[in-house]
Amino acid sequence: MGQQETVDVDEVFRVETHGIDPIPDAERHGSAKDLFWLWFGSNLTFTYVINGALAVAFGLSFWQATAVVVIGGLSFFAISAAGLSGIRTGTATLVVSRAAFGVRGNFPAGVLNWVVSIGYTIVNTVVGTLALEVFFAEIGWQGGTAGRAVALLVTLALTFAVAMWGHATVQFAERWMAYVLAAGFGVLLLFVLPGTDTAAPAAAAPGLSGWSLAFVVMLAGPFSYLPMPADYTRYLPRTTSLKSITWMGALGGFLSSVALGVAGVAAATQTDMTDAVAGAESLLPGWFQPLFLALVLGGSVTNSIITLYSSSLNLQVLGIPWSRARAIVISAAVTALGSLAALFLTDFTTSLLSFLSLLIIVFAPWGGVFLADMLLRRCHYDADALHAGGAGAYWYRSGYHPAGLAALLTGMTFAALTCDSELWTGPLVAPLGGADLTLLGSVVSGLTYWALTRRRVAAYVPAA
Repeated sequence: MGQQETVDVDEVFRVETHGIDPIPDAERHGSAKDLFWLWFGSNLTFTYVINGALAVAFGLSFWQATAVVVIGGLSFFAISAAGLSGIRTGTATLVVSRAAFGVRGNFPAGVLNWVVSIGYTIVNTVVGTLALEVFFAEIGWQGGTAGRAVALLVTLALTFAVAMWGHATVQFAERWMAYVLAAGFGVLLLFVLPGTDTAAPAAAAPGLSGWSLAFVVMLAGPFSYLPMPADYTRYLPRTTSLKSITWMGALGGFLSSVALGVAGVAAATQTDMTDAVAGAESLLPGWFQPLFLALVLGGSVTNSIITLYSSSLNLQVLGIPWSRARAIVISAAVTALGSLAALFLTDFTTSLLSFLSLLIIVFAPWGGVFLADMLLRRCHYDADALHAGGAGAYWYRSGYHPAGLAALLTGMTFAALTCDSELWTGPLVAPLGGADLTLLGSVVSGLTYWALTRRRVAAYVPAA
């Protein structure tokens, strides 16, 4: 009887009791197919339509922009592979990254990741709220401020309820919402793609600047997932094929992001996509427009669910002595406050997006070090040491791993020198012809880490 009370706690519509503590083998379940639906559903978001349209706005032709969309989708293979550490350790990504940076050296990235998670959750909540507000108007309710408040409440409730229940409910919701959203966005593609002007000349020669900006926009979203893939693989049985984990998660993210990205590229060849929602809506028949707005809302919610859920694990990594379910209340409260500010302070959303885009200077190099460390260790970690603090193998020097932090700073320096954003333009951008090479900070940091540690870091081999 006592054993039954501790097994199978990860159930749909039941509050998950585990946080960043290692998941026991007896409580592991599921298959790699669950990851397909998780990443497929969470990336059926209108953001990719906007990104595809932006690629055209940067001067790329239809086929050039489509190539960027496809290459961006391929990045999900790296994102999905980053989740392999979860099945080996049974814990969250930001716990595993202690092996690369040290327990204390991992803390700053944990803080910034929580900020990024909440920032993107706010942006998605605002997009969903505005879409629902317009939906209300189109079905005949001009609610004004009250209508916007109700729309915000509904959007927050949908996101918070699922994330609060936890892992099993998140996977369940993502799967079933994926069915609905895939059908709806499939109809959208049927309306948008036939009118595509594939022969339309680019608005202007994109040059290196246009190409690099298009890649930054397309890859920034997937890169923001790097600190969370293990959060969703930690419950899988240890016998699950690592190849299947990589392929299933990658295919899910690839299919949804590429399909919607191409829709945005196609729409941009036909209409003005400065206001992407209004632009896409103008290409649709009147009867489908309310359903389109519901799709925008649904996509915002599915994406917000996984970021809000991971933010609660993130707070535990930072030392909040609460359960995952209680910690998520903090994230939800900050999301609600930020969304209120974004909806009633007109310049807040723009400022927030600019700030989030600047943080790629940190997260591209962070991802490079994390992936390099994972490859060097062949994804084998001392799971107990990850949670042991000063008594564990990952304490290094006073809690800091010099090689990991040196590689991170090297990559961040390169990214800052070559970043072209609204808030910061690096001194090397102009000499490079306006190119934004921020994302290459991941390559720089990864290679630096490999050079510093290739003879010191080895895969953990458990005792017989």
